[in-house]
Amino acid sequence: MLFCTKLGIKVDILKIDICPLCGKSHFEKVLTCTDHYATGESFDIFRCSDCGFMFTQNVPDEHVIGRYYESPDYISHTNTHKGMMNKIYHWVRRYMLTRKARIIKRGCGLSRGQLLDIGTGTGYFSHFMAERGWRVSAIEKSPQARAFAKEHFGLDVQPPEALSGYEAGSFDVITLWHVMEHLQNLNETWEQLAKLLKDRGALIVAVPNPSSFDARYYKQMWGAYDVPRHLWHFTPSVMQQFGAKHGFKLTELRPMPFDAFYVSMLSEKYRGSKFAFLKGMLTGTRAWFASLIKKERSSSMIYVFRKK
Repeated sequence: MLFCTKLGIKVDILKIDICPLCGKSHFEKVLTCTDHYATGESFDIFRCSDCGFMFTQNVPDEHVIGRYYESPDYISHTNTHKGMMNKIYHWVRRYMLTRKARIIKRGCGLSRGQLLDIGTGTGYFSHFMAERGWRVSAIEKSPQARAFAKEHFGLDVQPPEALSGYEAGSFDVITLWHVMEHLQNLNETWEQLAKLLKDRGALIVAVPNPSSFDARYYKQMWGAYDVPRHLWHFTPSVMQQFGAKHGFKLTELRPMPFDAFYVSMLSEKYRGSKFAFLKGMLTGTRAWFASLIKKERSSSMIYVFRKK
């Protein structure tokens, strides 16, 4: 842990010296990205030369990173529909709720049971599954998002500390929809997931894919790098290795092709492009076709794991 001062603010900094995946310490800098949401600060992304795992270096520690989420544009924690991109985000979310439910049923073979959703945000997914008969427990770090879920859906969403209170083998399904890339204690999280999941349960993880068509096209301007909020950047190969390391077998790999449209529009906005919406739609369409040819090039991926 380092301690430094930025913009007149004292900040604890997380410096990664050992790769969380392979335990080696041979790193190379691959990109420098800008925080376009909150501060305009720049952060470096490194890659482990031994296993290929990518991560954002020198990010604010988890107990001080809250201010980097303090933007009305961070729509996973708000309900704003302002602007075309936010409208598209919410439309796609409605479609994806049904698709996620189908993936869960196929992944665990159950139509209902005990479900834990970690990083539930404003509660749309947890509410959707509860309405379909699942007994849902939900975890969310943001107090504002927890309050929204309580007010709009009547959900009793718990803070992350509540995870330690659940008994081992409590859940048929555990989901993390675009959450794992935010979690600082990565190996500890995997160990906790393995403990909480039933032996025949399913772990479902969705994360952005830095080996996607749109990531390679936009490079450091790719919206899904989202530094410093995204600490980890998982390729399909790396995600499979993490599962195997913690006693999981990857049973299904699903693309999230709609993400390419939203991320491409966001990336064009960051570029300062005129007609960012249209240019983003064009690149998103190209990315869509690329993922049809090879699903591992999708902008985001859904991974379904079962215990070995």
